[in-house]
Amino acid sequence: MICYSDTFPTPFGQFSVAVNDQGAVVATAFGGESKLLSRLKTCHVIRDTVRTADARAQLSEYFAGKRREFDLSLAPQGTAFQQKVWRALQRIPRGRTTTYGALAAKIGLPRAARAVGRANATNPICVIVPCHRVIGADGSLTGFAFGEKLKRRLLEHEASLRARAV
Repeated sequence: MICYSDTFPTPFGQFSVAVNDQGAVVATAFGGESKLLSRLKTCHVIRDTVRTADARAQLSEYFAGKRREFDLSLAPQGTAFQQKVWRALQRIPRGRTTTYGALAAKIGLPRAARAVGRANATNPICVIVPCHRVIGADGSLTGFAFGEKLKRRLLEHEASLRARAV
């Protein structure tokens, strides 16, 4: 499969996005193309700023505080269970957090908090599928592929967007 990518600057550092032939986002990553490639298992990646323009525009608006919701087609590759968890992640309201246990209960598997945590960790589309909104039961900022500091900054960013919307 061929994927098309772009890397661009944001207030949070370099950010990369990849889309498929239909323009659906298949992966995102903080950092350059090497970070993105580690999240893409079955793609041959070609840089293409035209095919990625919509995703780049919406992500840039989000990082600039001008967008609260995304309107992009998504095509993450994963198991049926992972897909279920990733859909549940998209229902966590901006500016809010939940725990792995609460997310497991939400999908009807209250004893699957660890499995939910693993699916969360393998989410290939960070930010758009907001895995950063999941925290430990004790309130700790655990389990973000790009580090706790960045997770905290994203949550603070979304809290400020939420406050401005009220």
